[in-house]
Amino acid sequence: MSVKFGLDRELHQLSLLSPGGYSIGLHIRFTSPLFMFQTYDQAWLDHYTENGFVLRDPMVAWGFSTTGTIRWSDKSLPDPFGLFAEAARYGLHYGATVACGPIKSRTIASFGRSDREFSDSEIVSVAGIVERMHNMTEPPEELTKAQIEALRCIAGGDRIAAAAAKLGISESALKARITSARIRLMARTTAEAIQRAKDYRLM
Repeated sequence: MSVKFGLDRELHQLSLLSPGGYSIGLHIRFTSPLFMFQTYDQAWLDHYTENGFVLRDPMVAWGFSTTGTIRWSDKSLPDPFGLFAEAARYGLHYGATVACGPIKSRTIASFGRSDREFSDSEIVSVAGIVERMHNMTEPPEELTKAQIEALRCIAGGDRIAAAAAKLGISESALKARITSARIRLMARTTAEAIQRAKDYRLM
């Protein structure tokens, strides 16, 4: 089963469990996630972004310091900037957050709804889905020497023919190396594969 198909299936289940939408950052490294999925109302997403709420979001702070699950209504959560009241203005009256993975590759996911608290069983189901998504998108620890050479040539500005000649291989062999690197890095394009390889310090 492909990663894309697996993610699509899990995201569909999440949409059924979280009628108010969700925000999922998979493998957050150097402050940026490998994958980001958001289905909250666009008005809330715009308001959140325009006001830089990510820097004051209690769930982001909690997610980087704790592994597990928590409801937004938990009395132990500090919210000095009133983010939960802001969210409620946009229909997100209830919610829960899941955090998993090592601190160097953290996954944080929040889910909201307007009508009631998430039940214990729903939170368990959501946490299981998030952990499966985290595991299926685990970044590679390394690339092969051949993959690195191919990406470096393209990153340096070489076209396919020139890169193949430089490496002493056929154009089809070079393309195969680039394709395998893209698959390993879960990248849609060669440019994205190069950027991810750099981000993960693999080249």
